[in-house]
Amino acid sequence: MSDCIFCKIAAHEIPSSVVYEDDLVIAFDDLNPQAPVHTLVIPKAHYDNIVDGVPAGTLAAMVHAVGEVARAKGLDDGFRVIANTGAGAGQTVMHVHMHVLGGKELGENLV
Repeated sequence: MSDCIFCKIAAHEIPSSVVYEDDLVIAFDDLNPQAPVHTLVIPKAHYDNIVDGVPAGTLAAMVHAVGEVARAKGLDDGFRVIANTGAGAGQTVMHVHMHVLGGKELGENLV
């Protein structure tokens, strides 16, 4: 999608702090972090949300990237993964993404 900011980041048209990248996904640090570690994992292809027909291989690549982010960021004590789905759940960019949060005690707060 030409107007999607995450598509532009995936295409390297907008600079980002890349943590992990492979053929299907890219992970980069959130510009408005909600925790000491707040990295987003997105597919390079555009899907609005996690129930928008994302292929199983792409979802598997996203989960693999979550593990790579956790290792790269030293999240040995644990981390949270969140995928907001739709505006009513707090999704603000309509391109499927997973938030990887950690680096502090997260308690029961939700993103």
